[in-house]
Amino acid sequence: MVLFSLCFLGFALSLVTVAFLKRRFGQLLLDIPNDRSSHTQPTPRGGGLGFIIAFATTCAIALFLSFSLQCSDFRLNLTAQQWLFFSLPLIPLTIVGIIDDRQGVKASIRYLVQMLSAGIAVSLFHPFPQPWLNSFGNVGTIVAFLLTVIAFTAFINFYNFMDGLDGLVAGVTMVQMSFLAIYLHEPFLWVFVAALMGFLWWNWSPAQIFMGDAGSTVLGATISLSLLAPDLDAKTGWSAIAVILPLVGDAIYTLVRRLLRQENIFQAHRTHLYQRLQKQGWSHQQVALAYMMLTALSAVLIGFWGLFGAGITVLLVIASIALGEVVLLKPLSMSKS
Repeated sequence: MVLFSLCFLGFALSLVTVAFLKRRFGQLLLDIPNDRSSHTQPTPRGGGLGFIIAFATTCAIALFLSFSLQCSDFRLNLTAQQWLFFSLPLIPLTIVGIIDDRQGVKASIRYLVQMLSAGIAVSLFHPFPQPWLNSFGNVGTIVAFLLTVIAFTAFINFYNFMDGLDGLVAGVTMVQMSFLAIYLHEPFLWVFVAALMGFLWWNWSPAQIFMGDAGSTVLGATISLSLLAPDLDAKTGWSAIAVILPLVGDAIYTLVRRLLRQENIFQAHRTHLYQRLQKQGWSHQQVALAYMMLTALSAVLIGFWGLFGAGITVLLVIASIALGEVVLLKPLSMSKS
């Protein structure tokens, strides 16, 4: 009941906060459609701040109640120190994301902030488990630290790249966090799921508000932080990370595809698989639901078979990308029918 109450509070706070942001700041943070957009109407962005505020407020209330009532159930396996450690890397991302949504920030500055957040996160927690580096002593530890930081910033950018259709990133991340909350025994993630649900109420197609860079980068960082859980063993960690592949796999595939075509990977584009499916005639809802269902299936496979299920997930994602390319070979009229 305690967890349910906190989740309901997170959902309600997110629902109300996003509505307030949409009404109060909609004209200041207006996303005007261009030739790279998947929407046709000017739509406010910056709604991600709503679920960020809701999550932070709900967790703060939970920590306050845990101390004032001396009730450990309110802690959600998250002490005050852990909550502080979890929050610190997200603060610079949120601030820069809001500024970027409002007036734009140079890519170099954004990446420096991402590196800072990643460095803070890995320093406060630990590198992602890479046992094959243990035999190299301090050198192995440094390499593990650097690789984790690089992966952390990659996840931040992948989630940002994939945030191009109504409900896609918010819906898929809800499924991912629900799985990680169970698989990694991190019940506080349920509060984030509830807050995302409040945002998705406004973001589902036709979206009335977008999450913006503040929301998408924080989601990528939050998933990364959850994978730096204390006492996470290598088998569990590498199994859990596979649940992000249905979403991140599209970004990686598109990156490799553009490199092979000798395209400028730093230039804005609309060649992600999800974008090409939408251009082919799929609706925003169809694309979002397809990615969500693939993520849910991956979560079931990993939940039942661990590392073996993660291996099946890799093959499943590769097969799904190949199937997507086959679908895209069909004429537009056939795809719409």
